[in-house]
Amino acid sequence: MASQDHNLGDLLEDLEKASKLPAKRRSTPVKPTVERLTAVLYDRGALPDELVRLVDLITLPNHLDQASQGAIIRNLYPSSKVDDETVLKIVGSLGHGQLKPSLALQSLSLKWLILVHHVLENPGILSQAYGVMFNLLDTAAIRPQLCHLLALITRRKHVRPFRIQTILELSRQTGADASVIGLLRVFKNYYPEIIVGEATRGRASAFKHPDPQWRARLDEIQQQHSDQNRSSGVQNRFAANHSLSGRMKGTSGALIPPVRTQHAQENSVTLEEIDSPERFVENLEKIELPTQLVAILADPLLQKLLLLRPDGEGFSRVSNWVMSCMGDVLDGDADAGLLLDMAEVIHDYASHTKILPPMLLTFFGELLKVWDGVDRREVILSTLTYVQLMDWKELYQSILQQLESDLLDNTPESQISLLIFYTSLLRNWTVKMKAAEDLSSLSTDAISGLITHVNKLTLTLTQTSPAASTYLRILDFYDGTAAIVSDRKLLPHTGITVPPALVVYILHFSHSLVVVSRLCGILAIYKRAWEAVMSPLSARTLNPHEREQVNTFNGFLMDLCNCLWRGRAFAMSDTNSQGCRIPRSIEPALRRYVAAVDNELSLGSVFGLSHSPVLCLQAISYVRELEDAQIDEDGENTLLTRHAGPVTQQSLVQLAQKGGLDLTWQAYRSGVLRYLERNGFRGVPELMYNTMKQLMRERHLSS
Repeated sequence: MASQDHNLGDLLEDLEKASKLPAKRRSTPVKPTVERLTAVLYDRGALPDELVRLVDLITLPNHLDQASQGAIIRNLYPSSKVDDETVLKIVGSLGHGQLKPSLALQSLSLKWLILVHHVLENPGILSQAYGVMFNLLDTAAIRPQLCHLLALITRRKHVRPFRIQTILELSRQTGADASVIGLLRVFKNYYPEIIVGEATRGRASAFKHPDPQWRARLDEIQQQHSDQNRSSGVQNRFAANHSLSGRMKGTSGALIPPVRTQHAQENSVTLEEIDSPERFVENLEKIELPTQLVAILADPLLQKLLLLRPDGEGFSRVSNWVMSCMGDVLDGDADAGLLLDMAEVIHDYASHTKILPPMLLTFFGELLKVWDGVDRREVILSTLTYVQLMDWKELYQSILQQLESDLLDNTPESQISLLIFYTSLLRNWTVKMKAAEDLSSLSTDAISGLITHVNKLTLTLTQTSPAASTYLRILDFYDGTAAIVSDRKLLPHTGITVPPALVVYILHFSHSLVVVSRLCGILAIYKRAWEAVMSPLSARTLNPHEREQVNTFNGFLMDLCNCLWRGRAFAMSDTNSQGCRIPRSIEPALRRYVAAVDNELSLGSVFGLSHSPVLCLQAISYVRELEDAQIDEDGENTLLTRHAGPVTQQSLVQLAQKGGLDLTWQAYRSGVLRYLERNGFRGVPELMYNTMKQLMRERHLSS
């Protein structure tokens, strides 16, 4: 970095010397120097002192060619805040005259001011020069950039009768110039009774961001510079954000305004004066709300203030502003892309506050009607996960049904995206319920509605995308449901909705041990929840739906135990067992297949601990561990033989007779469960310990 700094200083010095000489008198061409300088600027930006010197090369009379000056402007990335001197140098270079830069360079300079507007050290400096720039609107070559910049900085104090008259006259002279109409619309926001609708109609579209890629590179450079300086001292960020990074790229009239407080009382404190947590707390009740409360969408300090001191009228004003922007788009007065830009701003607000108020939910209801399901997908889905608990049918009909229609395109990928969204929504709702003091005030019935709805989606995904990665996504959702039913505070208010039986069976017969283990762990949690609900100590009685749920749950619980522990896979003779719901006509074919593979095997045992495709390696590894432990003091293994595997009750008897391990069938199976626990696969042991009475007694005695 030091070499780069030194290099830029040398390049600047060379360029300054070259700028004082006509091209014919220079000993070396200036183009290579400009190329090297712009490369360094693109890499790390210009420090404040360097920025001033570079701006001098652009604004003051010199012998540099216009192409070189243009290249400098296009790569003029400030690494920190832009000071007042730099801004005033550029504003002072605008206009006509022999000593002024060419109009093409003036246009580039104005574009640069638009690009760095959010990083000005003093945002009010341009406001002080408002009259100078406004009086240059008759210069056609720089008018589009001037209108855009003026639109960014226009406030009520700037909208004077003579300026309204001037710009109305200019719009008539220019034949409804798009940039003029755009600025006129900003004026209309302040005085709609003076500037009527006809004056702002035309082909003008919203002001577009001049160069999003340039802005992205600027943000990277400034972040790098900030990170490098952070070690020199702790920066105090507990202050109003005067350069909101969440500005929308739509019309200037729809920009999120910075925090500014006008007409503050003498005994009040403005938010702009707050510079520390202590000062914020001391003056919490005295802080005057800013003039435009819509700044809450992008200013963290204002968000903190309204969270601690809610203001119903303020939130209503924000809602009116948002819906006004929506109306502009629907009426054709603003570009449809404005809605997605607004969605990004609202996402920043929601991610900071963890709240999506109903006023903003209305906005998303309208946005989803025109959304293509692709553009800014992550932003929209992430924002909607913060929706408040409300009646499930109302939420689904007003928002989620349209969201699914936009998102789903008959591919597993879109279905997985929807499942991830619902998983995040469930987690956020769970957090809100755990934090609530009075759960009866929340629409907790929405939880069962959400789970029932997603049950259908998970069942679909097991058919459209039968892969372990998909199964793990499904289990992520049911981890969330398990977290609710395992919470004694939440369970009485939410009830229990079990996963579909077919989903359970499909995941159980997965070829992934992680999937099987997580599934069993979730079912163990559900079993404990049912026991709590049905306990004599519980004053709650099950409704018909819950009794049906109990029967379904007991069915696949018995089937899993028959497969894993009892050696009776697909049996139908036990109470509640459903034979994993395979058609009975298939069972004889399965028995013949197993007998053809190994005549000593039976269909009932092929999914037990020893033979299961996902558990057999762990089972035989446990036996090998026991065998390796049989070493005497001389370091020799005392066993005469090792088990060839897989382990059965009969093979253990024969093994002991041949001088191998002396291990009972029950001890072997209990040992495999402990081995699974030690290796991080706790699900199967948890389910067995919570279901099989013999294992319950063993665990009780061992503890």
